[in-house]
Amino acid sequence: MESLNNPRKLPPFRAFIPFAILLAVVGWGGLAYLINNTLPTLGPRWLFFFFITIAMTGTGLPIIVFLNIRFPSVPSIDTNVVIRQASWVGVYAGVLAWLQLGRILTPTIGVVIAVGLVVIEGFIRMREKSRWNADDKTDQPDEPTDSIQEGFLPPDDQIE
Repeated sequence: MESLNNPRKLPPFRAFIPFAILLAVVGWGGLAYLINNTLPTLGPRWLFFFFITIAMTGTGLPIIVFLNIRFPSVPSIDTNVVIRQASWVGVYAGVLAWLQLGRILTPTIGVVIAVGLVVIEGFIRMREKSRWNADDKTDQPDEPTDSIQEGFLPPDDQIE
C-alpha cells in the first residue's frame, strides 16, 4: 500500500497500449483461426473460451484505463488494479459465451453476473483501501510499554 505522502500513480494511458494490442491481437486472431480452421470438439471449445477471455481483456483494457484516469479514486490505484478490472471484463465475456452455448443465458442472468462481478471488485477495492500501512509510523507509540509496569497482569503475577 502507498503512504499518504507518496501515493502510487497510475501510469499514462500509452503505457497500457502495447499490452492491450498484444492481448487483443492474440485473442481475436486465435478466435478467427479457431472458428475458420477447426471443428468444435473438446480441445478447440476450451481454446474458444480462452481466446474470448484474452480478446475481451485486451479490448476492455483501454476502456478501463480511460475510466480510471477520468474518474480517479482515493487512494489512487496502480497497474495491478487496472489489469484485474480488465480481466473481469474478459471473464464476464467468457462466462456469457459459456452460458450461451448451453442456451441458458437470459438478460436477467447476464445482469446478475455483471452485478456480482462489480460487487466482488468493490469488496476487493474496499479491502485494499482498509489495509494497514507498515510504513506509516503514526500509529506506533514513541516508547515501548511494559505490560507488567502498566498493571495489565493479574495481581498475583506482578513482580514486586
